[in-house]
Amino acid sequence: MSDVARWEHFPHQSDVGVRGIGASLAEALAQAALALTAIVTEIERVRAAAAVEIRCRASDPEMLLVEWLDAVIYEMATRRMLFSRYDVRVAGHALEATAWGEPVDVARHEPAVEVKAATMSALRVARRDGLWTAECVVDV
Repeated sequence: MSDVARWEHFPHQSDVGVRGIGASLAEALAQAALALTAIVTEIERVRAAAAVEIRCRASDPEMLLVEWLDAVIYEMATRRMLFSRYDVRVAGHALEATAWGEPVDVARHEPAVEVKAATMSALRVARRDGLWTAECVVDV
């Protein structure tokens, strides 16, 4: 992970915006997924105990962000897991990732909300001044 990698939330009516920033597209996408996890719980509470492979494809970087976040949301819901670390690789229109996390422990993780889906609202993936930014609003 580079020194510039970080994630943020931004307000959007009743939903929440997630933003990932990184030196590469893959790093920005990984940071956006961390922002997604941070909506549910404090990332520091989630142990990186088990690995889950995630793959998706899309026609452009914006849709790849939506597909990626939806794939993470799907894995969180079906496996009843939270993730605290993401290793993302992007080649063309394909994304392959490993997400590390653990099963939800309600007492320890204290999940705040359930994220339902990534949306097209405020959707933007761009490179500017040498940094990638990947952002969109997620439905909670």
